[in-house]
Amino acid sequence: MNAKDAYIEHLENTIKDLQSQVNNLTEMVMLLRKEKFGPSSEKTPKQVDGQLSLFNEAEVEADASVPEPISKEVKGYVRNNPKTKREEIIKDLPVREILCETAKEEQYCDHCNSALRPIGKEVVREELEYIPAKLQIVRYVRMSYECPRCKHTERPFIKKALTPTSLMNHSLASPSSVANVMYQKYVNSVPLYRQEKEWERMGLSLSRATMANWVIRCSQDYLMPVVEHLQKKLLERDIVHCDETPVQVLKEEGKKPQTKSYMWLYRTGDDGKPPVILYDYQPSRNGDHAVVFLKDFKGFVHSDGYSGYNKLTGITRCGCWAHLRRKFIEAIPKKTGTDEPLTNAEIGRDYCNQLFEIERDLKHLSPEDRRLKRLELEKPILEAFWCWLENLNVLNGSALGKAVTYAKNQKKYMENYLLDGRCSISNNAAENAIRPFTVGRKNWLFADTPKGASASAAVYSIIETAKANGLNVYTYLEYLLLYMPDTNWRNNPEELDMLMPWSEGVQAECK
Repeated sequence: MNAKDAYIEHLENTIKDLQSQVNNLTEMVMLLRKEKFGPSSEKTPKQVDGQLSLFNEAEVEADASVPEPISKEVKGYVRNNPKTKREEIIKDLPVREILCETAKEEQYCDHCNSALRPIGKEVVREELEYIPAKLQIVRYVRMSYECPRCKHTERPFIKKALTPTSLMNHSLASPSSVANVMYQKYVNSVPLYRQEKEWERMGLSLSRATMANWVIRCSQDYLMPVVEHLQKKLLERDIVHCDETPVQVLKEEGKKPQTKSYMWLYRTGDDGKPPVILYDYQPSRNGDHAVVFLKDFKGFVHSDGYSGYNKLTGITRCGCWAHLRRKFIEAIPKKTGTDEPLTNAEIGRDYCNQLFEIERDLKHLSPEDRRLKRLELEKPILEAFWCWLENLNVLNGSALGKAVTYAKNQKKYMENYLLDGRCSISNNAAENAIRPFTVGRKNWLFADTPKGASASAAVYSIIETAKANGLNVYTYLEYLLLYMPDTNWRNNPEELDMLMPWSEGVQAECK
């Protein structure tokens, strides 16, 4: 090859490299536009006869098996009962009846002037009444008693009545007021500065600094012991889901305010037992934090592809097919026509969709039956997917190339969910559990100190576990703050079992 041919070949290779770079940059721009302006849903549009359902939604969504509102026969035709839904909504609300009576001086017949007597009553209408919150001071007054016989002796006897232990000495904090601050901040995502204005409107000047102190002190003294007990219960289980998300802490020693810290999440799987959802604040994303939190755990760990979880030992790690499918969805190029053939990214997405469709059909089976059905129905699809993936030629650095690389790197974890019918095909349980924190973060933006972040983790743990166990969150927070000050949990840890969200007493009081 002479110098001229070598130079031409060099130019051709340079052009190919530049074309690949342009294609990759174009993909990045399209992906950024999709993230900013496109729909966030990852659901694949339904198709009828191979066509997307844009204007035929009624035909696609129609399902004759879906029950209609309760109906009844009325003189030869069927009429739907309009009150059924409303009665179902208000069935658990207390009722205050307002009896409308005729004045006694008017209870006479217009014809003969005889006295009228009641013959019955009817319900005219029902209205939903809103009762605004109000503040009042609860003053504990303790009685003292003396023995009249011993009064004049050398050993007079006086007894004082017992009083409940206060949440915080020399403070106005009560179980109901602290529970309300926590509920508003961590359930309704109302920042403390907005709560401060609301307290002012109700007639009390309560500063955000005071409320922050309430949250931190009560979390440390009363909620964290409950969370630590919940952690012990979680480590006794066989399946755990993990995830982590950034959080900004302004005043952390040795770190700049802009540096990311992380909120880690751990929750139990679908094993038929009461769910446990726990948050754990840590200053970094180092996988050692998961190693410490899950110490002595020996079951299945579901997670995304983050390499930090590779530090876990003695466990079986399960990959997330939802994350893998997301990679292929991000790689789908924008189409100009409806008759274009499926792209490789769409084929990869469709392989994942097949698995999820089968999972929906197996949802109501027992764990062992689900495991056997997975081997029968999903194993062939998995084998076909990996074979297709190995024979795929992709552009390095492209979105599709990243999806293929991710799949190959995670292959050793992606089929482990087949080992146990209680395992899940995805880590969506953890993503759904961490979402309330990410929603709240949009409102309060950051934590001021590590103590505040740890307190937030404890409150979120209590709240999300309460939700998952069907409790009224506010009532459960108040319940814990009412009983924990007088609970001797340090000497008798078993007393914390009575405060777990699934205990009979808690279910009876806070359901």
